[in-house]
Amino acid sequence: MKAKKVSESRIVNTAQVLSCDLNNYNTLFGGVLMKKLDDAATLSARRHSRVKECVTASTDSIDFLCPIHQTDSVCVESFVTYTGKSSMEIFCKVIAEDMMNGERRIAATAFLTFVALDDNKRPVEVPHVLPETEEEEFLFNTGKDRAEMRKFRRQKSKELAEYISLEKPWDKK
Repeated sequence: MKAKKVSESRIVNTAQVLSCDLNNYNTLFGGVLMKKLDDAATLSARRHSRVKECVTASTDSIDFLCPIHQTDSVCVESFVTYTGKSSMEIFCKVIAEDMMNGERRIAATAFLTFVALDDNKRPVEVPHVLPETEEEEFLFNTGKDRAEMRKFRRQKSKELAEYISLEKPWDKK
């Protein structure tokens, strides 16, 4: 399978911030931004793997670095930074731009992992990535460490799940 350039999976989506997207602090709801990140990352994963279906396996973190206001535009940029056999790590950066003065700032960053699926909903092999820029090289070279941390965290989550009750709190005696 031929490797693909990171740039081939790049998705850029810019939108205005609407009043219905604001919380009681008049900043963008975190959940609204999380949906934008998942949407962009899904397209990056599908563009890279060229399959009909890619599913979110994990979201490592979404780091909110500064608030996004109604006077800002919000630009989500996503691209595949690292791959396993069937998994793809997607990096998302969020750039807020003050539409009044043009000031741009990194408002959030996130890493999401997606798995490419075949028509039978089974994982399918994905191409490796070829970084081209300094930013892409850095993200690629640190990707293996993040993948190992993900495996460790997933194992710990499975262990935790064994201790979590499925009882309805209102049915407890």
